Amino acid sequence: MEKLVEGAVTEALHGGGGEAIRLYVAACAERMAPLFVGLRAGDPGREADLDFYAESVRDLWHADRPLADAAEGVRQLERFPELQPNEEGITDVADTYAFFAAICLRYAMLAHGSGNADDAVSCGHAVLTAMGMLDQNVPGAR
Repeated sequence: MEKLVEGAVTEALHGGGGEAIRLYVAACAERMAPLFVGLRAGDPGREADLDFYAESVRDLWHADRPLADAAEGVRQLERFPELQPNEEGITDVADTYAFFAAICLRYAMLAHGSGNADDAVSCGHAVLTAMGMLDQNVPGAR
């Protein structure tokens, strides 16, 4: 599948080094945080997930060093309901956007911990996909 992330951005991530990658994914996760928090704030039993999401986004902004516990964070995130296999798939609009927010954070944590530019591009792709869907679903948006 073709990535939505512009070629120049992809090139900059591949050539920019770890700190550039960490700043990029922090910005992507920050963009998606209101979606996840806003859509899940009223769900009973999700308080710890909301705290984890917000704390993870905060920690991603420490771009001068990789996350020390990125692998553990990814494992915790992968236990979120949004990232669990489901025979019916995702059909609810809120669930769809929460999924994209969770997958964005997953790629952000992976990229931040490893400096892998491909994970950073996938993080950006998740954000751009969600934002494109939102644009299509907002009356009067272009």
